[in-house]
Amino acid sequence: MKTAVITARAQATSRWSDISQLVKARLTFLVLVTTAVGYYLPDTPFDPAGFFHVLFGAALAAGGAAALNQWWERDFDALMVRTRERPVAAGRMPARSALFLGCTLAAAGIIYLAVTTNLLAAFLAALTVVIYVLAYTPLKRVTTTNTLIGAVPGALPPLIGWAAAAGSLDFAAWTLFAILFIWQMPHFFAIAWMYRHEYQSAGFRMLSRDDESGGRSASQAVLFCIGLLIVGGFPAFIGMAHPLYLVAELLLSGAFTTLAMRFHRDGTLRNARLLFLGSIVYLPSLLAALTIAKT
Repeated sequence: MKTAVITARAQATSRWSDISQLVKARLTFLVLVTTAVGYYLPDTPFDPAGFFHVLFGAALAAGGAAALNQWWERDFDALMVRTRERPVAAGRMPARSALFLGCTLAAAGIIYLAVTTNLLAAFLAALTVVIYVLAYTPLKRVTTTNTLIGAVPGALPPLIGWAAAAGSLDFAAWTLFAILFIWQMPHFFAIAWMYRHEYQSAGFRMLSRDDESGGRSASQAVLFCIGLLIVGGFPAFIGMAHPLYLVAELLLSGAFTTLAMRFHRDGTLRNARLLFLGSIVYLPSLLAALTIAKT
């Protein structure tokens, strides 16, 4: 009896672990962070109930999009070491189950946002799902510009939060979009170069393809980091944040650019990984500074 209970618990734990991987829990958490920042920054009264509604709806939609992405790419994920243990690729979860769960979560999130927040927030969530699943996912095997297209749904979550709080989008909201959009480029370039051989074996057309020296990937990373250095300062110039925010932004963006230039100077796995890790530190640090310095 005791053995049966232990086995049942282990199976339940494994099932929840698979679901967590299917909805890309860590990526979904990042979506919630950027959505929360977008909800907090507008010059509107903070509504705890509205805050919960937009985060819950965004989480459902993001999880659904992630599940649909893994359903679509299951055969290709099975060819790469970094993704072959995903539940659908590994055969632990039937493809039809992932498809059903993805459609259900995505639709539920969009409808929930429409009912509890407003139609603009729901539309932006739907747009995020559509571009991520129907544009970015298939284009990964067609053109290297898939990274630019994939950065669009990655930059939309703060607009979902902003729309839920303010009911409209202004220049400040699009500034957040621009920061998130540009940040993703060096982040993706670092990942793509680190796993370039796996991406190539799976048939994905990435900028890092045949870029053994890292020069092409690194030069693009430097370019976008410099752009981020400029665009990241916009909140201070448009009165969205206290001028002290600019000091933090320059320090963070300067450090991020330095990592990209280091990767450009010496295209090694270590420097690519440092750039990737630096991107993970950079974004929450910048958003924290922006939140604290809100005027």
